[in-house]
Amino acid sequence: MRSFDFAPLYRSSVGFDQIANMMDRVLTNDGATPSYPPYNIEKLDNDAYRISIAVAGFSDSDLSVEVREKALIVSARKADEDEAKTYLHRGIATRAFERRFHLADHVQVIGAAHANGMLHIELERQVPEALKPRQITISSEVKAIDKDVVDAKSVN
Repeated sequence: MRSFDFAPLYRSSVGFDQIANMMDRVLTNDGATPSYPPYNIEKLDNDAYRISIAVAGFSDSDLSVEVREKALIVSARKADEDEAKTYLHRGIATRAFERRFHLADHVQVIGAAHANGMLHIELERQVPEALKPRQITISSEVKAIDKDVVDAKSVN
């Protein structure tokens, strides 16, 4: 595996440490990423996303969806089952899990729904008005800006 030194990025920029930390986290991953439970990430619109997670065998009370420190954390813990059951074959996995998704700036969780063994989590990028591009109207009048103007002759 290749390792990268992000020190030059830290020396010459301000505010990009989150990107460097994310890249470092992705690159130092040991390759043992969990595959349970399976999930999809869909882009529904320019600013709308959906995460769908297969959670067959879990009820609403077994599932937890939480947003903490720019991360979406989905976890499940199955209540202890009755020991009186005897299985000839047990192929439905109901083991506990925790899955984390790192959220970009301004991405908010809108809601979650559990139906037919699937947990659907709706997300939306909500960019503040101050950060959205805006059109500047061009006026035909020239307005002089007299504020804080010093006459050169009065200085000399």
